[in-house]
Amino acid sequence: MSTVSSRTEKASDNTGPADSQDRLVTWALALAQLVSWGSVYYSFSLLVVPMEQTMGWSRTATNAALSVGLLVSGFAAYPIGRWIDHGLGRRVMAVGSVIAAAMLLLWADAQSLTLLFVAWVGLGVSMAATFYDPVFAVVTHRYPRSFRTKITLITLVAGFASTAFIPLTQFLVGSVGWRMSLVVLAVLNLVICLPIHAVAIRSLPLEGGSRPDRGEVKLANDAATRRALRTPTFWALAVCFTAYYATFAALTFHLVPLMVERGVSNGVSVTTMALIGPAQVAARAVWFTFGRTVHMSTVGIIVVTLFPLSTIVLIFGGQSAALLWLFAVGYGAANGMMTILRGTIVQDLMWTEGYGAVSGMLSFPSNVAKGIAPIAAASIWSFTHGYAAVERTVFLVSIVSALAFLVAVRLSRRSATSEAY
Repeated sequence: MSTVSSRTEKASDNTGPADSQDRLVTWALALAQLVSWGSVYYSFSLLVVPMEQTMGWSRTATNAALSVGLLVSGFAAYPIGRWIDHGLGRRVMAVGSVIAAAMLLLWADAQSLTLLFVAWVGLGVSMAATFYDPVFAVVTHRYPRSFRTKITLITLVAGFASTAFIPLTQFLVGSVGWRMSLVVLAVLNLVICLPIHAVAIRSLPLEGGSRPDRGEVKLANDAATRRALRTPTFWALAVCFTAYYATFAALTFHLVPLMVERGVSNGVSVTTMALIGPAQVAARAVWFTFGRTVHMSTVGIIVVTLFPLSTIVLIFGGQSAALLWLFAVGYGAANGMMTILRGTIVQDLMWTEGYGAVSGMLSFPSNVAKGIAPIAAASIWSFTHGYAAVERTVFLVSIVSALAFLVAVRLSRRSATSEAY
């Protein structure tokens, strides 16, 4: 399918009411995302302190294990995306849930840093196989005319992962200790995520009814992947997402010490952090309600502009509770909408063929940036003896992200115009 015809099909996207099986499958996949994110990603910050107290491991070493997992996730994203493009989505995501459970159990039994790193290497693979990118690819291939609504719903539900699993994990650690908490989280992956991925993805109806020849699909997907590497729009999006996730990761891991350095009161600091999650969910809810009537590139421009604006508020916010809370709302809203943008903009600016592999290629530098950015921010802080330079760096990199997105939109429109003639 050509880029023009692909866009024409997407422009006539029919997001009418889905049948009961369609809705059930989408909600099931959303639940699996909530559990996958909550049990693997959001549990780490609550488990790391009791684990260090028990084992005597340093904060640097334990966070290095997390960084290794993120890097492995980036390297695994492309091959996993290709397998999903070739029709192996159910196997990939089901096996990913099994790996997640096995690695959480290994982590629970870890008596050395070596085993902790091994566990996070495996968790890196499981994140690449079970988080947003693979489910976005599965939904895009199965629902080429209505993937936007489904992806938005999935991210809306999964946005409650921190809300649900941070208090759950905190309760488990206080009740049964960090090792048994990991066992419980492993069991949740086996009893919730595994059955959903094994059954729901198999039950996904193919929108349009007919099933194309698998060999032809493979050839089309492989050609689309090679074509992406020759397309300037792809590289502009790569710069956009890499710069964005670098800034987001840097702020996420340094926001609390930044506020401590400013002398912000504990109550204001806690409230600022607490506002980010609800802002993410609220922004996704607004998109789910109204976003389908707005062109995706327009929404994208709003998203990539909101982040640097929120950073400016943070820079000049000082100890002001009102300004810090305004920052948190803008920061959370930007990230909440960025997740949806990341899952849908490739199809709008480029094409749907080979989406899994193309998305995987975009995820690699983004995940590398997530792993490196917190350490880079710490180095800037150490060198300059303060967070002012970190804030300015985050702002400048966020501007790069916004400009790269604008370039991607312009290049895509130029390509569409030239193909039309």
